[in-house]
Amino acid sequence: MKTISEIRPGAYFDSVVLMQLQRSLAELHGVDDAGVVMATPANLELLADAELLTKEGKEAQPDDLLIVVRAEKEKDAAAAIEQVDDLLQKRRSRTSHEFRPHSLEAAAKQLPEADWVLISVPGRYAAGVAQEALDLGKHVFLYSDNVSLEDEIELKTVGLERGLLVMGPDCGTAIVNGVGLGFANRLRRGNIGLVGASGTGLQAITTQIHNSGGGVSQAIGTGGRDLKAKVGGMTAMQALDLLSRDDETDVIVLVSKPPDSTVATRLIGQAMACGKPVVVDFIGYPPPAHQIGNLHFATGLSEAGDLAVRLSNRDKGTKSKDGSGRSGYVRGLFSGGTLAYEAMLALQPFLTPLYSNVPISEHQLIDDPLNSEKHSILDLGEDIFTVGRLHPMMDNDLRLRRMRQEAADQETSMILFDVVLGEGSHADPTAELAEEINSIKKDRDDIIWGAIVVGTDEDPQGTQKQIERLSESGVEVYRSTQSAATFIAENFTNDEYFSGKPVEIEGLYKPLAAINVGLESFHDSLKEQGAESVHVEWRPPAGGNEDLMDILAKMRS
Repeated sequence: MKTISEIRPGAYFDSVVLMQLQRSLAELHGVDDAGVVMATPANLELLADAELLTKEGKEAQPDDLLIVVRAEKEKDAAAAIEQVDDLLQKRRSRTSHEFRPHSLEAAAKQLPEADWVLISVPGRYAAGVAQEALDLGKHVFLYSDNVSLEDEIELKTVGLERGLLVMGPDCGTAIVNGVGLGFANRLRRGNIGLVGASGTGLQAITTQIHNSGGGVSQAIGTGGRDLKAKVGGMTAMQALDLLSRDDETDVIVLVSKPPDSTVATRLIGQAMACGKPVVVDFIGYPPPAHQIGNLHFATGLSEAGDLAVRLSNRDKGTKSKDGSGRSGYVRGLFSGGTLAYEAMLALQPFLTPLYSNVPISEHQLIDDPLNSEKHSILDLGEDIFTVGRLHPMMDNDLRLRRMRQEAADQETSMILFDVVLGEGSHADPTAELAEEINSIKKDRDDIIWGAIVVGTDEDPQGTQKQIERLSESGVEVYRSTQSAATFIAENFTNDEYFSGKPVEIEGLYKPLAAINVGLESFHDSLKEQGAESVHVEWRPPAGGNEDLMDILAKMRS
């Protein structure tokens, strides 16, 4: 076998073109294998693994086109490389002869109605192209990967300030006014809007919606890192705010790979505040319940799609919250360890920061269980509390003391506790509890009191009598942890999660016009769907020379 290569300095082609050219070369007479790549270190390594990297090829620079052919005879390899230009010309002849600008600015002048820019150039250049698009007042669909986290944060911060969406980097899927961007399926239009930090997740749910008889209003991708702590869910917050104001969207779906817990809490809080039914599928994030208020939690992509369709078929009428969010903290004082843990599971999507001596995750572990901090849920049956005393299910003394302690803290806004009845429990627990609550109210009448009562009508304490006594003392009585969590979520979430310039809804429903920079296949897809599109014949600035690029950037600024 003979392997020869050719380097074309500064010749740029997108990855789809290179893949097609490589396939065409490999099919030629006598050719055993071929490689056609931009000579990045990663691509050179792949060629080396395939035993296609020649000594000459090792000298290629990242912005050089490297063509390698291995054939039975050297003349066959050389003949194949000689056909590269013909193969490229045949491909060009199959594409449109439309005029193609060489810059984003020129494309914007050619198609001034374009509000969107699709970017799929190599990651080292993508942030610069995206910044240029934002400067032109365009929304960005950033398919490119290998964009630094710092660049992502900077781009999304600019987008927030200007009311422009930055979907990505590494955003594979979106649907705007019925037109798919990137990888998307052909779907029925409808009243379900989606926000996704998972591209294939969006595709799985939207196809399930379509196959179940529902339809999609808009689907906004965010990129896989958007719900990480450092990015803070900026695009997801924008998208959720946008869909909550959209009259054509009746149901919202949130889907993401495992999110950061603090970002998930903020996003869920905003979803609760929007008032519309919201289906949440945070993959790998334990759902607190099947439903809490207007939030519906799914444990899989198909379930999320089916649930969204069922909700979309209900009558309209869900209203947004009236802004009754309370300040201060929730303090939970539980005699039942499992109830305390269930309360933690139910409340962690809504309350932050949240601490406990029975935490779900390590960062929730309270430093000193004898002193609450921020939102706290305590299991008073743990060893630290029961040394030398009876369990709190039998003896109220510890809980009465802790109620007084929590009430003395002016940051305490709600005290939640459980009353577990039945054999072996305190003979009449609410007699002491109600008396203490009434006493505390003389000094702190602003505290909300809540009790989760566990018992039956046959328990010796008389469940109904216990409930009535609590109610007479102004205690909100719940028969399940979920009911208590719903009340807390609706009253302690902050309505002011989203901050930034709102994205204009009208732009979503204009006939889609876009500028495509990068993969030509995205441009072809837009045209096939009836959208207007201009494809930019993009080349790396300054031929990819880093020093010259820095000089040009300084000159422009």
